Amino acid sequence: MTNHIPWWQSGTIYQIYPRSFQDSNGDGVGDLPGIIQRLPYLQWLGVDALWLSPIYPSPMADFGYDVADYTNVDPLFGSLDDLDQLVRETHARGMRLILDLVPNHTSDEHPWFVQARATRENPYRDWYIWRDPAPDGGPPNNWLSHFGGPAWTLDPATGQYYLHLFDPKQPDLNWRNPEVRQAIYEVMRFWFARGVDGFRIDVIWMLIKHPELPDNPLDPDWTPAAKPQNRLQRIYDQHQPEVHEIIREMRCVADEFPERVLIGEIYLPIEQLVSYYGSKLDEVHLPYNFNLLKLKDWHASAVRDLVEHYERALPAGAWPNWVLGNHDQPRLATRVGQAAARLGQMLLLTLRGTPTIYYGDELGMENVPIPAEQIVDPQGIRAPGWGRDPERTPMQWDDSLGAGFTTGIPWLPLAADYARRNVALQREGNRSLLTLTRRLLELRRSHAALSVGRYSTCPTANQDVFAYLRSDGTTQLLVLLNFDSQPVSLDMSSHGAEGDILVSSLMDREGSLDLASLNLRPHEGLVVALR
Repeated sequence: MTNHIPWWQSGTIYQIYPRSFQDSNGDGVGDLPGIIQRLPYLQWLGVDALWLSPIYPSPMADFGYDVADYTNVDPLFGSLDDLDQLVRETHARGMRLILDLVPNHTSDEHPWFVQARATRENPYRDWYIWRDPAPDGGPPNNWLSHFGGPAWTLDPATGQYYLHLFDPKQPDLNWRNPEVRQAIYEVMRFWFARGVDGFRIDVIWMLIKHPELPDNPLDPDWTPAAKPQNRLQRIYDQHQPEVHEIIREMRCVADEFPERVLIGEIYLPIEQLVSYYGSKLDEVHLPYNFNLLKLKDWHASAVRDLVEHYERALPAGAWPNWVLGNHDQPRLATRVGQAAARLGQMLLLTLRGTPTIYYGDELGMENVPIPAEQIVDPQGIRAPGWGRDPERTPMQWDDSLGAGFTTGIPWLPLAADYARRNVALQREGNRSLLTLTRRLLELRRSHAALSVGRYSTCPTANQDVFAYLRSDGTTQLLVLLNFDSQPVSLDMSSHGAEGDILVSSLMDREGSLDLASLNLRPHEGLVVALR
């Protein structure tokens, strides 16, 4: 009898930013009926789970990450009935649906905060974090918002400051209050009961702050070229030891329902990141690993060192995961270039662990320059030059006037290249990045060595090549990735005399391969079945 493998281990997650995926009613903003309309594409592509950025009622100060009602759908995106239909139709196509949970903060228009700021004596006051002004009348400490400026805003009516690690319209909840915990756990149960398969939990490592709220120290490595809000070390406003108790409680809620998954957003170094699996693997199933996404040195040796470091650091039995793009970071093709982005997609889909694909990365979509008058991201407004709008632009479906995304005016500008880089064109192209992505996803489904198999690094004589084995039973697949812009020759005969090419990242090679005299073209990757 084989061990049961959870779907979130063997599958691939696809992140959808709902505002930008598909508009069904011509208002220029993507919505749930639009996602339903595009389910055949996602099934054709071969992904296993969809993660939606927030779709809850919201004033949209941070485009849904300022939640005004945790148990409904914003009319901009549709209705609760639309969400229920999306769950049904996703499941009917053999896929899963993951929602974004935003438990660190609410909107300042959430009924909880409206009550909390009414009077100091209000029962909801302690649901948020309030402090008296400093002796000079300023904020209680030096903490900075991730969006720029102080993390505190004075409420004139009650004479106290409230904490917001993000926008002033996103007050932080007080997770030391057991009533807050129970309220959010009931939110989780509400969606699980409707058939939602899991949550990606926003900024989960920030839920608990140091009880005394001391000043954060200056970061000695900060330079003016970096984000101004990063000039302090975030010692006391995140990654506090008590947060793990909360996450274990969340896991208990998830475990009340079969086959559910919790994924934690955590921007931390590997040693700290892996602690969020829990000492007994009883916290989040997947603490999101953004280390590849944040890697500045996109070379074979740096990537290999990172992969090996992560594999060594994983607790026994923990399942790895990899991310190369999301709604908060510059797009992969912008960071590394189009040629290297193809190689990156092969890396993402052949490493051991659950991969997450950001919508449009299967096309090589790039960041779109946003004119100053069209910037809408609060981080871009409060910290000019650091906005996230460029990686959130509409999906490029075809070469029609609205790129197949909308019949109206899109909420963010379309990419200049959408007529040349879109789904319709790439579906017809045998060598396109979309075709490569689909082929790699097919290989993951047909080869347990790729989806759930073992990983081991293969030494090579060339430092520009990252090589590794994925194996399961008697099947061994050799992955070879040339990170250089020059061709390379390798002798991999220690793994056998010959192999069969399953896919080339350039999509123009197949057949047998002499492992003793193996040639890789610039930025080419191969997946080879060893004989």
